[in-house]
Amino acid sequence: MSLATVTGFSRRLGLLAGAVVLALGAFGAPSHAAGTAACGEEKPCDVTNGEYFIHLPENRPVDKPLGAIFFLHGHRGKAINEIRNQSFRKMADDLGVAFVAVQGMNGTWSFPTAPRNLRNEPAFFDSVLQDLSDRFGIDRSRTMLSGFSSGGFMTWYMACEDSGMFAGYAPIAGAFWEPLPQSCVTETPYLFHVHGTSDTVVPLEGRWLGGGKWKQGDVFKSFDVWRRKDGLSETAPKTHTEGNLTCETWQPKHGFLELCLHDGGHSVSASWIKRAWNELAEMKGWTT
Repeated sequence: MSLATVTGFSRRLGLLAGAVVLALGAFGAPSHAAGTAACGEEKPCDVTNGEYFIHLPENRPVDKPLGAIFFLHGHRGKAINEIRNQSFRKMADDLGVAFVAVQGMNGTWSFPTAPRNLRNEPAFFDSVLQDLSDRFGIDRSRTMLSGFSSGGFMTWYMACEDSGMFAGYAPIAGAFWEPLPQSCVTETPYLFHVHGTSDTVVPLEGRWLGGGKWKQGDVFKSFDVWRRKDGLSETAPKTHTEGNLTCETWQPKHGFLELCLHDGGHSVSASWIKRAWNELAEMKGWTT
């Protein structure tokens, strides 16, 4: 091969490399959000003091920010089982939001009156929110926290601890524990609660656990914590039915309170979470 040929080849190679650099400059270097192969679906995303699983919607919206529904499993549960739940994934796809299943420490949640406190949950959730924003481009202002049973307890306490961390809260079959908070210093949340009237695991009136060491709180008294805060203790709720749910609602100056009952037992349905998200989106103006 002649020197001229080698020189020509090198020049063409240099031009090709320059074109690649220009292309990357035009379209932007691959962002962290684009590297979702690092985790997602059944591969956990690691953050400080824990992990979470995420399912991104099949048709991610391109004309509006990407929101997310957080879900907290029940006692001794596993987040990977929630991410494998087809009804939860379909719900996320239908709504065009991410579904985020968060793992409890040793399968438990460390709310203030829990038998064990293994982790600072508000700090942990904040780190998950930040990681979701950095890694997947989730809009932190468009998130809703939901949880079932023990995850429902944790959802109640997060709403009381810092109602502004999530845009809304949708606990299922959970409430405060005894002793109930006298009040919550944060603003009243957008709270959508669902509970079964035949629930014997977390009865509406609560129950003792651990041979009388701990007591699940009464759901109605838990709502009274918020109603007292907003001067709604003597205010009759508005009532309506939707499907198998019979609901009571109160409208404070800030936020929204809804208690929906069904005649079933200790159960969770993606349709209830989906309904809460749609209500929240309507109130927040995300649908326009």
